[in-house]
Amino acid sequence: MTFLDDFQAHVDAIATLVPSDVAQVAAMSDDDALRFMDLSAALRKHGDRFSVIAAGVVASRSSRDAGHGGLAQGRGHRNAVALVQEVAGTSRGEAARQVRLGQSLLETAQTEGPDVADAPDVPVAVPWHAPLDRALLDGALTSAQMDAITRGLGAPPEGAEEAWRLAAEQLVTAVSEYTVEDLAATARAVRDRLDPEGAEERFLARYEARGFRMWTDAHGGKHARLDFDDEGAAWVQSLIAAGLRPRLGGPRFVDSEEAAKAQSLVEDPRSNEQLQYDLLMDALRAGALADAEQVFGARQPGVRLVSVLEDSKPGPGHTEDGGHSLPAPAIEQAICNTGYTPVTVDACGNPLDVGREQRLFTPKQRIALAVRDGGCMWHGCGMPASYCEAHHDRGILLCRFHHMNLHHHGHRITRERGGPFVLHPPGGEPVPLHSRSPLRWMWDPPPRAVQSPGLSAAIAATASISTSWSS
Repeated sequence: MTFLDDFQAHVDAIATLVPSDVAQVAAMSDDDALRFMDLSAALRKHGDRFSVIAAGVVASRSSRDAGHGGLAQGRGHRNAVALVQEVAGTSRGEAARQVRLGQSLLETAQTEGPDVADAPDVPVAVPWHAPLDRALLDGALTSAQMDAITRGLGAPPEGAEEAWRLAAEQLVTAVSEYTVEDLAATARAVRDRLDPEGAEERFLARYEARGFRMWTDAHGGKHARLDFDDEGAAWVQSLIAAGLRPRLGGPRFVDSEEAAKAQSLVEDPRSNEQLQYDLLMDALRAGALADAEQVFGARQPGVRLVSVLEDSKPGPGHTEDGGHSLPAPAIEQAICNTGYTPVTVDACGNPLDVGREQRLFTPKQRIALAVRDGGCMWHGCGMPASYCEAHHDRGILLCRFHHMNLHHHGHRITRERGGPFVLHPPGGEPVPLHSRSPLRWMWDPPPRAVQSPGLSAAIAATASISTSWSS
């Protein structure tokens, strides 16, 4: 079945389901409404795929070499992106994405077409992104997912194309487990482990680009712009999270005094944006003399970093919340400032067991759970680790909403030995739960592309370190 046949099958299916007007659609049963949404999403994916292919063809006929004789130029546009933007009615960024992905598809097609098959003795270099192109055409990837992986991995260094191709293959198999944002972050983490020298160069480039600018508009309003380096961004995010975590769905297992403060914050009439502004201004005013408890509540802000020991030295790491990659020198610098906490996990990523008689997990175990799970493990949830609670029966991180959902709606979570956690909805099919941690491939299992000698040793040792710095 070609993708055109698949498209027609979805059109026929939705035609038999959808009534003639919106009012009848609104009266559908829950099951039919979900089926309608599934079919609509499938048709949107088909349309997106066709748009990408068409954009690639337009781009190939609108090259600079074609000059004013190019397809886009001949219709009054400077380039293919401008033509695609006008025809599709999209933003310039979306049009550029379609052109970029369309060019990728055509590049792969030129290495796999009938002309290539008829000349088997002619060596043809298959692009590293070929697995992504095939997955898009097969419907296994959306264009947004493909773009997230492509941009996250970036272009491979010379000689590393095969490693990038294998990494792309592995990421394709994981698309159903990630949001687009998490998929991009995971691709960046894989890239940085494959190319540690490039990771440091990118880190330093963002550091050099840091800046702060204030200006006054024509009406006297004051504005500002911040361009963060990696560590500065992580610190400010941690500061805001420390102050607003109860408002944004943080853990509820706190003492009565902390619970009262959290409820007061939830009921605060200010918007989240106003609270963030006031918090930043309070922190700036207080400076080094700040009383952390008065400004930030129960938990003082700090950025926790996670890295894997490779030959007794920290390798590239990531922030515990968000999974933002950092090169090994940045990890070493943080260790010099604050030291580190060693956490040993087993081959499945599990922290040390303290037995069922102890109700709460120890601080080190909470660190290890964050290393293993990367945040809320509920399928499709993006809550970071610091917003999560540890479900005691299974030692799995869940955000407050999904933890309550588990206990109050008859869900169960099971795990067989070293296998995946499995969610059992009441009356539904079991759903495997997957880690969102950038280190998940150390135990889930690692892709062939990242099994360097140093990483293989780290996998065998299954040891990780966590560092943090705070005011």
